[in-house]
Amino acid sequence: MGVEIRRRTATHLAAPPPNRAPALDVPDGGPQQWHRGMTLVATISLFIGTRAAWTTAMASSPPVAAVISVCYAAILVCAVLSLLVRGRRALIRVDAAVLVTALALVICGYLLDHAGTDEAALTSQAANQILHGRPVYGQPWPWLFATHGVGITKTMSGGADYTYGYPPLTALLAAPVHAVLHATAAATLVPTVALLASSVLLWFLLPAPWRSAGTAVCLGFGLLPHYAYAGYPAVTALALLIPVVVRWPSTGEGGRLDPGGVLRAACLGAACAAQQLAWFLAPFLLIGLYAVRRGELGPRRALAVTARYTATAALTWSAVNAYFAVQDFPAWLNGILLPLEQKAILHGQGVMGISYYFTDGSSRLDYYSYGSQLLLLGLLAATLLFVRRLGPALTVLPWGVFYLATRSQDGYFLMMTPLWLAAAATVPATAFATVWQPRLPRLSGRRAKAVVAVGLLAPAFVCVVIAAASPPPLRMSLAPHFARHGSRVGVTTIDVRAVNTTGTALEPHFASRTGQGASNWWTIASGPTVLAPHASADYRVEPEGGFRAMPGGHGPGSYLIAVTGTPMTITSAHIPAVTSAARCAAAVRICSGTGWHGRAA
Repeated sequence: MGVEIRRRTATHLAAPPPNRAPALDVPDGGPQQWHRGMTLVATISLFIGTRAAWTTAMASSPPVAAVISVCYAAILVCAVLSLLVRGRRALIRVDAAVLVTALALVICGYLLDHAGTDEAALTSQAANQILHGRPVYGQPWPWLFATHGVGITKTMSGGADYTYGYPPLTALLAAPVHAVLHATAAATLVPTVALLASSVLLWFLLPAPWRSAGTAVCLGFGLLPHYAYAGYPAVTALALLIPVVVRWPSTGEGGRLDPGGVLRAACLGAACAAQQLAWFLAPFLLIGLYAVRRGELGPRRALAVTARYTATAALTWSAVNAYFAVQDFPAWLNGILLPLEQKAILHGQGVMGISYYFTDGSSRLDYYSYGSQLLLLGLLAATLLFVRRLGPALTVLPWGVFYLATRSQDGYFLMMTPLWLAAAATVPATAFATVWQPRLPRLSGRRAKAVVAVGLLAPAFVCVVIAAASPPPLRMSLAPHFARHGSRVGVTTIDVRAVNTTGTALEPHFASRTGQGASNWWTIASGPTVLAPHASADYRVEPEGGFRAMPGGHGPGSYLIAVTGTPMTITSAHIPAVTSAARCAAAVRICSGTGWHGRAA
């Protein structure tokens, strides 16, 4: 009986509780369920944008549409297999099939859309200059932007940027391709190939359960491939940064920079020679690398291995830039620093939108730039002081800087997201358990460290508050003149009464804005070039082409903006909407009867 009782007790203990689901019948060595989930999510991500590509292909290139149709079948098969295969190796094969399908879709997308944007136009022209031995930097190419659909970066000083403003590596890589293609397709092919190659490389570098996630981030979701098709040099920089970021704390282990470490350093230097975004990641990596190695080797050896790593990266960067620096050093230096100094017109989804979209403007836009710079310094200091805590997020921290900048479009964030994934998969928090971290006297508690962190970041946010809370520098009253062209109702001229409320002389430049984008600069038909402090003046401004259509409906309407470059300011005034021909005619009569037509005060 005792044996029977023991058997019943053992059976009772082994049975699962009645309120718990039984374990899944997975054979030993089978894939984890979250690995299946990663594969399935990556498979689903390939649907995004595929229908639009197929629709375009059916109208222009039926063979490409046929390939896309085959990819649809592959997506469905991969989705089924991701849930049915029973072995880890079998699921890895499914991951490989997802990668191959994604590569095919990206290639199809490139065949359908490879004309590029202004980025590709500039890079293509730079490649052509290289092939013919002509200067690349400091050369304006305004004719590139005469083509329909090629955008232009306008500056707050009332001009536009017609020169090449990137480091030269992407143009150097595009030069031999341009010698064959003689088109902007050369400038779009280089980042597209770089994206494809880096996606395959990342697939092999990531742990098996993360591989399909890398495919989704690099090639799925319809994000990065379109930047490659547009010819963004940042995609080339991203491809070079992937081997730098994967398992980066292992660089220089034992105090020796092995061939793998030298290759990583060379890739970092090459990435910095491809696009400026890599510059923002480099100091964070160097701080993290020094802290990791110092925890292992001590200060002297850690400094030595970090210096060798930095010198290798700097030598690679110098080798790429040497020819252009020798050719014309001031033009080269101004060219690679141009995005940081050009004072481009406001654009993006960051806090600058407070002054651009939600208020009437600001007389202290420069403080957004100051805040961005201070945030960069604060984050670097925080990384140094709290590297054990912030180390796992080291590849994400640099991009927060752009949220405070006057140019803060989402491309600055999302183009580097594969680096976030690479670090999350290969750099766990445990890698920072023994790293060196400065000891702060009397600051050992969490509350004290939080106060230090807030103190480091507070100056940046103070600058943002100053910029957002500052009133617009001009007080503007508008008297628009409307006309009807066919079925469209719009503005032909606007009489502006402007009062300078500041103690600084301002040189205003006018444009209109409907939604988030600004028009080309309007012509000042009459009115002073410079508006003296506390002075008033009448301006008559005309849109490009003499007519600017006004939106109908009940949307936010259109605004006339006046901007200045030094200091950086913006003033916005709402343009009344006219939604019918009758109201248009009435508006013309009313404006004609005001008695003032833009005479200067």
